[in-house]
Amino acid sequence: MKKIMLILAITLTANMAKADDLSDGWAAKDNGDYATVLNLWKPLAEQGNAEAQFVLGNLYDYGEGVNQDYREAVRLYRLAADQGHADAQHNLGLMYANGWGVLQDNKKAHMWFNIARSNGSYWADDNIKSITQRMTPADISKAQDMAERCLASNYQDC
Repeated sequence: MKKIMLILAITLTANMAKADDLSDGWAAKDNGDYATVLNLWKPLAEQGNAEAQFVLGNLYDYGEGVNQDYREAVRLYRLAADQGHADAQHNLGLMYANGWGVLQDNKKAHMWFNIARSNGSYWADDNIKSITQRMTPADISKAQDMAERCLASNYQDC
């Protein structure tokens, strides 16, 4: 019993530390202290924290505190998107729509925007409307099928 309580206490303490690092990271980002953001959130991202992966993706996407690197942004967004992070899914759609860090692909952009919308992304609707203007009805249907397959596979078949 003591061993179980010790494991629970360690786990709770680690989770609280992660929450503090996320909170401190947001404060640092708001202040433009990107070195602190990277210091706090890079380990969290490497441990699989979707929010940290998303925000680090943003840093690489916009070149905030790091050299702009669209491929690294895509990699980080994808890690977060595969965990259901709606904003990362939306940003992946933007990357595919614009060909930033990936080959430009309207169907994949539409797919990620649809997935993001299904997960509550605020911006997805406007971007779906925009991208559909560049697509044929057949391509739109294919993109919707791709989104359904991705969601049904829990982001394994995207």
